[in-house]
Amino acid sequence: MQKIFVSFLLAGLLCGTAQAQAPVRYSLAFPNAAHHEAQVTVVFSDLKSGSLQVRMARSSPGRYALHEFAKNVYAVKATDSKGKVLTISRPDPSGWDVAGHDGTVRFSYTLFGDRTDGTYAGIDERHAHLNIPATLAYARGLEERPAQVQFELPAGWQVATQLRPETAPNTYFAPHLQHLMDSPISLGAQQVRTWQEQGKTIELAVLHEGTAAELDTYADQTKKIVREASAVFGELPAFDFGRYTFIANYLPQTGGDGMEHRNSTSLTSARSLRGQEAIDNLGTVSHEFFHAWNVERIRPKSLEPFDFDRANQSEALWFAEGFTLYYGDLLLRRAGILTEAQYMQELTTIVNSMVNSPGARLYSPVQMSQQAPFVDAAAAIDPNNRGNTYLSYYTIGGANALALDLLLRQNYKTDLDTYMRTVWRQHGQAQQNFAPQRPYTLPDLQRILGEVARDTAFAGQFFRTHITGHELPNYEELLAPAGLLVRRANPGQPSMGLLDLAYSPQGATIINSTLVGSPLYLAGIDREDVLLKFNGKPIRKQQELQKLLSKQKPGDVVPVEVRSRTGVRTVQVTLAEVPAVEVVPAPTATPEQLAFRMAWLGSKAK
Repeated sequence: MQKIFVSFLLAGLLCGTAQAQAPVRYSLAFPNAAHHEAQVTVVFSDLKSGSLQVRMARSSPGRYALHEFAKNVYAVKATDSKGKVLTISRPDPSGWDVAGHDGTVRFSYTLFGDRTDGTYAGIDERHAHLNIPATLAYARGLEERPAQVQFELPAGWQVATQLRPETAPNTYFAPHLQHLMDSPISLGAQQVRTWQEQGKTIELAVLHEGTAAELDTYADQTKKIVREASAVFGELPAFDFGRYTFIANYLPQTGGDGMEHRNSTSLTSARSLRGQEAIDNLGTVSHEFFHAWNVERIRPKSLEPFDFDRANQSEALWFAEGFTLYYGDLLLRRAGILTEAQYMQELTTIVNSMVNSPGARLYSPVQMSQQAPFVDAAAAIDPNNRGNTYLSYYTIGGANALALDLLLRQNYKTDLDTYMRTVWRQHGQAQQNFAPQRPYTLPDLQRILGEVARDTAFAGQFFRTHITGHELPNYEELLAPAGLLVRRANPGQPSMGLLDLAYSPQGATIINSTLVGSPLYLAGIDREDVLLKFNGKPIRKQQELQKLLSKQKPGDVVPVEVRSRTGVRTVQVTLAEVPAVEVVPAPTATPEQLAFRMAWLGSKAK
């Protein structure tokens, strides 16, 4: 408890300058929630003369593309302290300049929001799930001021947020804009489960349609995840106000998403808290809670501080997201939530994606990370060739985390847990003004790997080969000491390539680019081409194509009639074996291999 008191004291001292300034005061009401609208008013006071530059964010912490949140703001008005209407101009699509004020601007607007996920705002008669960059306007030059947020709630609604409660009802405090923007809010009939871990409060605030017993079971499983994550780092973070909140919305109108925040996470899904659906939801819980360390406090220098006016690019998302992806599944296995067979399926997904991605052979995890502004929920209408040039930084990072963990365990008598714990101690534990004192760079991550392995040459080689380079790890060799096999998932089964086809009476239309090196790619067939006949037989249904392929074998040369932009032609296609691989336990695993596997996948929580 003494440690928590000290953290409160430090927070108060660090915010002393901001506290001396007039806070930015927000109020939100929902008189037209049936039509997905909120009424937002923000009062800026103690202003200097001149225009006040009010803006909506263009990007959001944890998202790396532009989202232009101002598009859902309308009916904008501004008055001064006496109610005089002020002149508003639009200098850019995301902003409003307010002139002629008397030191106070009362800025009001209507917000439309009907997407319940971690990025946008979702509002209806049942609830409101608010990502703050998509919800609240701010003023340039006032970013260091504290904020007060007050809600006028419909009957039966409660507030779930990481923001600090004030004494006034339904009123909350943020020390500055960065903290406010990183604080999602859920409003509705919350069902809450609360417990203590290491002297800190953990709470699960849920909107769902299931039973109290289902939520109790879900909370018990979440407790196991919290303990396993804490065991990796040796401790929980010093949450800013002594509390961490899982803000969960599991309602039918909800989009599937998870978004990490400093002292909370936004969890959204239409899945229930029953059976396999609950396990799928817990995968997001595990991933996002690991972020309380990795990316929220262990932050790359390239993302600190987050800029709300532009797309934020980082070279380190392979570590921030990819290593977190690896641990998300690993913690579920260690907690006993995933069976060994289920965990093998997760390993299969990550290894299969890595070894069969043309992009992974061309570009490094660093380069994949730098693609995030184009792929992280970014919207575009023109076709792209990412199937051949891109593999998600989640996947490529997670696949390299797996490889590094196994290398450290096999060759250096240490493991990835030790590495993550060392990164935490050097670049995450020390925080200042609700931000890391020492955000890391790529050289920092390489240096710490050399320290943990006690081999700087290995660390340099690993980064040159697999992080800034794009050589694939040898998963067959790496997984063998754990008594696991990497093998073809469908040996002897012929294929024209991994295809996404739309079937019709005219034929099968190829939706996306064919993959480099695949039979159809080598035959000059690409997206929007229509496969008319296979070996002289028409292709109108998936079952027809599967039946025709089953009569062939890898290496067979088959005539395929195709309609492309140049007309109808017949080309010779050389079939290949289905490239998919799988990870399975070896039937003859030795006691040493089983012990290795247990040391890797067994529980670490005390």
